[in-house]
Amino acid sequence: MELKDKVIAEIKKIYDPEIPVNIYELGLIYDIKIDKENIVDIKMTLTTPNCPVAESLPKEVEESVKEIKEVKDAKLELVWDPPWDKSMMSEAAKLELNL
Repeated sequence: MELKDKVIAEIKKIYDPEIPVNIYELGLIYDIKIDKENIVDIKMTLTTPNCPVAESLPKEVEESVKEIKEVKDAKLELVWDPPWDKSMMSEAAKLELNL
């Protein structure tokens, strides 16, 4: 399994506390880059800027990714552009939420 797939699998274990769908399927992860030294850069957003987990969720993602043994380090950047909307959700997430 490629490291990026492992990172995605790890991120899929993390759920938005208000929506019963993992943050990857919700479309909150905008970008995952892994350099040749296995340092992972993640760009992530939240459903709203005043999300109650704005502090804890990004930290949780970063810590989870750092626990993958091949990952040397992980850096997470919280971005608000483009703003998240329901169209960014995967088909599976839309089905789950009956959208």
